Amino acid sequence: MGLRVLRVRLAAIATVTAFAVAAAVAGAAPVSLTVVHSAQNSALGKILVSASGRTLYHDASERKNVVKCLGSCASQWPPLLVAAGAKPVPGPGVTASLLGTVTRPDGKLQVTYAGLPLYLFAGDAKAGDAKGQGVGGIWHALTPSGAIVTKAVKASSGTTSGSGSTSGSGSSSGTGSTSGSSSSTGTGGGTGGGTDCATNPGGYGCM
Repeated sequence: MGLRVLRVRLAAIATVTAFAVAAAVAGAAPVSLTVVHSAQNSALGKILVSASGRTLYHDASERKNVVKCLGSCASQWPPLLVAAGAKPVPGPGVTASLLGTVTRPDGKLQVTYAGLPLYLFAGDAKAGDAKGQGVGGIWHALTPSGAIVTKAVKASSGTTSGSGSTSGSGSSSGTGSTSGSSSSTGTGGGTGGGTDCATNPGGYGCM
């Protein structure tokens, strides 16, 4: 009788324990992974990008494992962060041993690569954009080997082909021949080039 009661009690304890573990697992917030990928950029070549394909940059004024971009700088250049207790995950082409973290002054963990803190650029709207490359002469993308990319990004060659050929061929050839041939034959008795009958009464037209 006593053995049967003991078994029932043990079964009840096991059931309660299982429910408690399941509730703890279900209530735990999922940890979001921060994945660093490598991608081929049309202007810069092979570079590091975020999980969404956005270019990752490094501030050349920052030494390894040192963070200087704070306040308004961090608004323009958001740091690539990882959740507390988590580690950044390498994507294809990324060396896992080069990934790490550094603690920012606000206590958050920022992802580093080869010891260099990684940032996004607020001016990049989509994957493949690299508008932050070379800004201020200090912001540069990184290669999967950890090298800094110094190549400049060419300005977008907007094909604004303004072929408006304003060929002003208005040939204003002023051929107005103003031939003033007004032959005023003064046949009257005036002084207009006719014969003076007063001094030459026998002249032509005076008879």
